[in-house]
Formats: sequence, structure tokens, C-alpha cells
Amino acid sequence: MLAAVRPDLRARVVDAALDLFSGQGYFNTSVHEIVRAAGVSIGSIYHHFGDKEGIARALHAHLGGRMAQMVEDAVARHDTCREQSRELVARLFAMTEAEPRTMAFLFYARHREFLPDEPPVCSSRPFVLLRELVERGMARGEVRRLDVLVASSSLFGGAFRMIASRLDGIVPEPLPVYLDEVWGCGWRAVAADIPQPSRRRKSA
Repeated sequence: MLAAVRPDLRARVVDAALDLFSGQGYFNTSVHEIVRAAGVSIGSIYHHFGDKEGIARALHAHLGGRMAQMVEDAVARHDTCREQSRELVARLFAMTEAEPRTMAFLFYARHREFLPDEPPVCSSRPFVLLRELVERGMARGEVRRLDVLVASSSLFGGAFRMIASRLDGIVPEPLPVYLDEVWGCGWRAVAADIPQPSRRRKSA
């Protein structure tokens, strides 16, 4: 059985793993590199984490918890789906600028290749919370009645694409510059109070 991990040791190991995994990939990173970067002993790694997969699992849980807490905080601060979704996009954009390596790991690491027992990203708790946010918006009449996956993808998909483009160096300016445009496009796609184009039947 693994020993309980001291918070300071966990933070150092997880931070070192994040830096190495996001920079050179999980499979190109050795436990010894994590040991050197974290300034801990190899024994403490095996004692507290078991192996490299155990470190990856701790990192995955840590980042998933952070993202879930971000959604929960936005929901607690605002009463409407409109305000909640805007704050979430604002926080994600700010996090991309402040912590690009964190976002690079979340967006680009193929987690299921080295954590096969973890659920797909779209089934993870942060994404479940996003869908619940949208479902509540539908129940309150703020969001049009759509398939919840379609509505969630329409509302947040543009923001995720902008984050990836910023990480790739395609977007030239800091993401908060684009906040109103990006979030506004997503909101207009799902908002119940915005007239939608009618579907005309083709003539026979």
C-alpha cells in the first residue's frame, strides 16, 4: 500500500511532472528526470507514488480537480448561464496566458495512452459540470432546447479552439483581448432570446 503523500512533496513532484510531460511528453520522461527536477529521492517517489503512472495519475487528478473547482466557482458567483459561461471563458483565457504548460498538458497530452483506466476527457467531471450548467440554462429558458452536447460544444467550442490556437502560436494577442468576441459568438449560437434563422423548405 502506498503511503500518504506529504503536501509539499506532492506539489514538487506534480509540478516537475507537469513541466516535463508538457515539454517532452510522458513517454520521453523518466522517473529519474522527475526526481532531479523535483529535488526528491527516488525512494520517496516509489514510496508515495509507486511509479511514473502513479505520478501521472496524481497530476491528472490535481488538474481535473482544479478545472472542476473553476466551474463550480463560476456557478456559485453568478445566477445565470450567460454570466457563468462568460466568467468560465474569461478564466480559461487568463489561465492559458498565466499557465501555458498546464493548458498544453490538458489539451495535447493523450491521457488515455498512459492512463487507460481514466474516463475520456468528455466524460470527466469538469465536462460533466459544463453540461449541467448548460442544462440548467435550458431549464430556466436562457438556452434554446438543443441536444446538450450540441449546445455545450457550440457555447464553449470556440473558446477551446482559440486556446489551442494560442498555444500553437497562431493567435497573436493575449486571449483576454478576444473574450467578448469569442464568448459572444458562442452565446448567440445557443441563447433562447436571439431570433434564429428560419429553415425554408426546398421547392419540389
